[in-house]
Order: sequence, then C-alpha cells, then structure tokens
Amino acid sequence: MIALTGGGTGGHLNIVNCLLQSAVKQNLDCIYIGSENGQDKKWFETQSLFKAKYFLSSSSVVNQSKLNKIKALFHILKLAFECKKIFKTHNVKAVFSVGGYSAAPASFGAILANIPLFIHEQNSKSGSLNTLLKPFSKAFFSAFEESFCPYPVDDKFFQNARKREKLEKIIFLGGSQGATFINKLALELAPTLHQKNIKIIHQCGKNDFEFCQKSYKDLKIEVDLFDFSQNLELKMQEADLAISRAGASTLFELCANELPSIFIPYPYATKNHQFFNAKFLEDMNLCKIFIQKDLNKDLLLQSIFNLDLKYISQNLKGKASLNGADFMLNSAKEFF
Repeated sequence: MIALTGGGTGGHLNIVNCLLQSAVKQNLDCIYIGSENGQDKKWFETQSLFKAKYFLSSSSVVNQSKLNKIKALFHILKLAFECKKIFKTHNVKAVFSVGGYSAAPASFGAILANIPLFIHEQNSKSGSLNTLLKPFSKAFFSAFEESFCPYPVDDKFFQNARKREKLEKIIFLGGSQGATFINKLALELAPTLHQKNIKIIHQCGKNDFEFCQKSYKDLKIEVDLFDFSQNLELKMQEADLAISRAGASTLFELCANELPSIFIPYPYATKNHQFFNAKFLEDMNLCKIFIQKDLNKDLLLQSIFNLDLKYISQNLKGKASLNGADFMLNSAKEFF
C-alpha cells in the first residue's frame, strides 16, 4: 500500500491522478490524503480506485501573519500525527507527495513514521514545502532538474495529439480555477477573432462563468464556454492554438497534445515559476511569452496570426514523455 498526498490546485492533483493510474496498472493499492479545502474533494471524493481517502483540515501557510503561521504549523504537526495513525491502519510502505499545502501533514507524518518519502516538484522553481522536505526524501523527481524525470501526463493527452497547420480555433486556458485576466483578454479579442472566422473555446473557471456567458451573448458570438472539464484533452484536440497560463501540468499537457501556445504567466506565482516554466519552451523557440503587465494587444494579435503552427506543433512532439508516473513508481520500488 502506498499513500499519495498533495493538491489544492489542479496542477498538483493532475500528478496524483497520473500516479494513481500508474499504480493501478502495477497492482499497487493506494490511499489518498489531501485537504478538505482547495479542489481535492472535487477531484477525488468519488474516485473509487483509492482504497481510502482522507480530506484533512489543512490550509496554506503562505501569506499569513506570523501568529497565524505559527498556529498553522502547530495544526500541521497535529495532523501529521493523525497521518501517522492512518499509515499504520493501512500498512503504508511509502508516501508520494506532489506538493501544495495539502501534502504537508502526510509528508511530515511519513518522516515521523520513518516511512520512505518521495517528492515530485511540478514547477521549474521548487515550492517552499518541497524545498524544506527535499533533504528528508528518498528521491526528488522533477522535469526541470539535471536528474531528469519525465513529467507525469495522462496518456489521453498523447492519444488525442495531432499536428496543427492552419489557425481555425483558439482555446483560452486560465487553469483549473480560471483566470480573470485571461477571461477579459478573451472577451477583448473575441470580436477580432470572430471577424476573421476563428472559433473560440474558453475555459473560464467557475467564478467568471456567468459573466463570460453574458458577455459573449452581448457580443453575439457563439463560443464553447466551460468552467471545468474532466475531458480537457478533447477540448485541446479541437484547437489549433492555445492562449494560456503556464502552470507546469498545463504546459506539459499542451506539449503532449502538440498544441502550439502563447503563454501569459500568472505574475504572482511563487518565485515567478510560471514564467520559468514557459521559458523552458521559449528557449527552444516553441512558444511565445507575453508578460501580463506589459501586454500589448496589437503585438499579441500579430503573434496569433503569424505563429508558425506547423513548425511548433511538429517540434513539440517528444517534449513530454509517456509514462512519467511509471518512471517514478519504478524508481521508488526498491525502497518499499
């Protein structure tokens, strides 16, 4: 039995899902330990492949006052002892953390219980928790470090890949929670795109869904608008270009789908990691990056219509690798 932990955001939970699918293929039983906050429940509350699921009262320590940080740390320690009991109940032999505040209790619990801890860092710049726990882990997996690990991407993004040559549809992606800036940008660009017969697919997130729906109706423009989809690979398959944030999971899913992209990194991401995620591709001339505060819409439109879709799509093949989760589990098996 192994425990998978971490979450809060779709990027972390994507990795958990890939590890779960890989474990099932290898006949490894899994439990999940996450948070009752964030998106953890939305993703896994009804997931029957886990032998057990625990959603704890963990919350983020970032952006809290000193006093609240101390309180939060003591609460994490309390939950860590609770995780230690959970591990004993299920005879857990290893803990795989994908980061995020959801991972803190089980990760510290693994150290307290002397159970092998394995960490996956999804971004180009390590998060605070992963940086803190790295010395205590048996292995630290990252697609951005010298000791390379293929980024875990669901097989369905590879299965629905196709080469792009002509711009007919654009997908706007703000991440699993949506992004107000991307949403407003899509609405500003919509009349020009409509005029040029470019169809729009738009992931807007739950909070802005009604606003976007009304705005497109007022513009008299038909779009494929959705807040969240478990079949994002099918939405991507339809598109010829993505305008997107640059979370690592989204970036590698776009690579797997061979979908050319223009990235507008979230400017408040820790250590500006979204910019550096995208720079990984820009350094190979395989994407364009626009900085949010300096965004020039005329230059953005020029890029949209002048991007060499065929070249980028052909050369994205191989930038994401199949079986990243298999690689992690196989590398860790000697320890449990």
